[in-house]
Amino acid sequence: MLLVLIDAYKVEVPLVKSMAAQDLATIWKMCTKCGPQILACVQNPDCKAALDCLQNCASNDQVCSYRCIVSHESPLLEEFSLCILQKNNCLGLHAEIPTTPDPQPMTSFRGQPLTHERAEDIFIGWLNEPESNCSWRVVAGQNAAYDQFPNQYQLYYRGKARGSMWYDPVFQVCTLDGRRVWRRRHYRVRRAKVPGTFYFSVLDNGVISKEFWRIVDVPDDLSWALFYYGGAASVVGQTYRGAVLVTTDGRWPAEDQEVRIGAALDRCGIKMWELYRVDNTGCEGAPLGIPEDARPATSIRVTQ
Repeated sequence: MLLVLIDAYKVEVPLVKSMAAQDLATIWKMCTKCGPQILACVQNPDCKAALDCLQNCASNDQVCSYRCIVSHESPLLEEFSLCILQKNNCLGLHAEIPTTPDPQPMTSFRGQPLTHERAEDIFIGWLNEPESNCSWRVVAGQNAAYDQFPNQYQLYYRGKARGSMWYDPVFQVCTLDGRRVWRRRHYRVRRAKVPGTFYFSVLDNGVISKEFWRIVDVPDDLSWALFYYGGAASVVGQTYRGAVLVTTDGRWPAEDQEVRIGAALDRCGIKMWELYRVDNTGCEGAPLGIPEDARPATSIRVTQ
């Protein structure tokens, strides 16, 4: 079973071929550091199902791996991953956020230079509007593992602490047994050096992912926006990239915007045909809303 646990988190298991000292050391570290978490997981049917599912994924198949994880989310799986991977890095893996391609963020908005505060306001988007219950809805995305989920809502808001900002994506998952369930994540957002660029971080099922986002383009009327990101889950040795096209209602932007959208995608090294269209039907019961002490206010009016 310990071999299964190691293999489930995207590393080869040469111990199957030969009992190398390094592999024995890895197993020993896992057992001594995280014995209770391992035992609790393998004795729980749903947590063990997640590990069995991951074992059947190719080591570089992020689509398969993440679908296994979101289909079998549980506190036990999070504790297992948090101990073995995040706290103790038992597998000794490392990955950095990819630096290429490196699309530059937009530099001006409504005729004025883009500032950090104005860029945050663009993220917050439509959240304050009476007819909207979110900042943005995803129309299409480029990453097959993370951008194709049905009914993706984006919630951006400023926190109670000065200078703090948060991003909560809400999305549906088609589980491996055919159910549709809602998931929600909670990212910390920090300004990067250049206005329109941000660092995101999230604890996702026990593993921290760090991402670098850019606001690539958005028209003055906020009818749509294109966001690009690169990320890494360091302790599982995994990197990824993606882009999301968002609007206020999840519908494709007007036809007269396609040339501009295509140009923005080109700057990211992405073609229009590479995008996955998001299924935005059957969205009842989405766990939306932001904390009562959040500060969603933005200085941007959605119409000039």
